[in-house]
Formats: sequence, C-alpha cells, structure tokens
Amino acid sequence: MYNKSDIELKVAEFLLQIKAIKLQPNNPFTWASGWKSPIYCDNRITLSHPAVRTYIRQKLAQLIQEEYGAVDVIAGVATAGIPQGVLVAQELGLPFIYVRSKAKEHGTGSLIEGEIIEGQRVVVIEDLISTGKSSLQAVEALRAAGLSVAGLVAIFTYGFDQADQNFADAKCRYSTLSNYPTLISYAAEHGFIAQNEINLLNKWRETPATWGKDIAIDAE
Repeated sequence: MYNKSDIELKVAEFLLQIKAIKLQPNNPFTWASGWKSPIYCDNRITLSHPAVRTYIRQKLAQLIQEEYGAVDVIAGVATAGIPQGVLVAQELGLPFIYVRSKAKEHGTGSLIEGEIIEGQRVVVIEDLISTGKSSLQAVEALRAAGLSVAGLVAIFTYGFDQADQNFADAKCRYSTLSNYPTLISYAAEHGFIAQNEINLLNKWRETPATWGKDIAIDAE
C-alpha cells in the first residue's frame, strides 16, 4: 500500500538529515538562473547513502505502479535522473533508456540513449522539479521518437505554480515523493529551521523569481 503522506514526510526527513537539502533563508543561495533561493537541493547525495537510496528506489517504483500502471520502459533525464532511473528500472525489471540535454555532436548524434521501440509506454524519472522545463524537453524528445509518455516521477518538487502550468500545457502528468510544503513543515517541527524563518521560506515559493532582491547577503 502506497501511503502518500507518510512517504512525503519520510523523504523530507531523509533529505534534511543527509543534507541533500539545505535551508538558509537568511543567507540565500543564488541559482544559475540568477534567482535568490533559501533552499538548495542536490538529490545526487542520496546515492551515497544506501538506506536512503534503497527507500527512494522502492518508493519511486511503487509510485509508478500506483499512478501509471504497467509500463514498458523507464527513461532517466540527464544527468541526475540517470542513476535514479537505473535503480528504478532494476527494481521493476524493466529496460532503461536516458535522454540527453542535447544530441551528441559526434557518432550517431543520439538524443536518446538505449534501445527504443515505437509505441512503448514510458515513465520518465527526474530527481527534482523546479519549473519543469528540462524535464519536459525530455518528454517531448521521447514523444518525438514515437514513445507514449505515461508521466513523470521525481524525488522532490518545489511546488511552483509555473511547474504545474508547464506540465498541464504539455499534457503530461507528474508525481513526486515529497514536496516543499511538507519539507518546511517537517523542518520547522524538528528544529532544522527557526519559527521566525518560516514566513521567509513560504514567501519564496510564492514569488521565487523576485524573492530576496532586498536581501543584501549573497549566497556562498
């Protein structure tokens, strides 16, 4: 049985404990996009922790079965979705492929690596959803290759409205093991953040592109 709320909390706990997610509302990070952010997420760290890695592999596999039913192949999104996708494909006993961020500039010029068969039903694996742009580029590449994309699953989402809209526009379902509101609730309850930081953290998710413009301290 897939207990969604328990899994959301457990994954949030793991990500905070192993520092795959760091929260610094008073000393924000700067993303490549230029956005200021009180959170930094690197789910590749989960691969270094066998118990966490196993839990995430099992729960992603269960999530796929619960939400999307039978599928023919698992596809990872380069680069962070590749190892997670391999683990899930192994758990489900399914073939694995992955989608490059851009086609190779040599050899076959492939954008999709691995054996594909037109009409196969595929679920895409990501580690993290922010705006969903890179994930949906992979979805479109798979569709263009003749595959049927059942949906996408990821470990964590920031829960931006922009992501929901982008996935809706692309007519692609997506599901995640945990999410930003659950994480902040768990972090506050278990002392990972102070109570007076919660408002800053909540405001960021509402307006991530403009949040922190008036904060003088740059990210390290």
